[in-house]
Amino acid sequence: MSDLALEPSLYTVKAVLILDNDGDRLYAKYYDDTYPTVKEQKAFEKNIFNKTHRTDSEIALLEGLTVVYKSNIDLFFYVIGSSHENELMLMAVLNCLFDSLSQMLRNVLKNEKNVERRALLENMEGLFLAVDEIVDGGVILESDPQQVVHRVALRGDDVPLTEQTVTQVRHLLPSIHSLLFTLQDPLVY
Repeated sequence: MSDLALEPSLYTVKAVLILDNDGDRLYAKYYDDTYPTVKEQKAFEKNIFNKTHRTDSEIALLEGLTVVYKSNIDLFFYVIGSSHENELMLMAVLNCLFDSLSQMLRNVLKNEKNVERRALLENMEGLFLAVDEIVDGGVILESDPQQVVHRVALRGDDVPLTEQTVTQVRHLLPSIHSLLFTLQDPLVY
């Protein structure tokens, strides 16, 4: 194996998938070109579902990839990395996603105790925000579900800037400052 392949990289996650109990895609985000077309992605998803839906394992090696997964009622959650990726890091992403969604859906649907297909489909915006808070371009940003839920709640608030409190606006200042700095930098084009 070449030294380049074993060189450490921040690009840990290749894909995040959520499939229903029939193996159909509910959510899929691919972070590289391992499967560039939708047809190849769907074939990979069917293959991964067929290999994992009847087992109690949490880790699989499939098509040269490390797959960590978890099932719950009628959903299958997958986080995929390269074959040499640390399974514990991938599992931390998976657990963060699952726990974040569980907490978010528990807050939205007061009676729900588990993440299930219907509840997830009714709250897809929260799923999109949570995944974006956890992984960005294949780089793991967060593995603490409490932080993810907190950030999604902040991003999900549709309160106009004029009606926000000083504390809410103060939270936005670092982002605004870095955006302005980036726009002024002539090398960022």
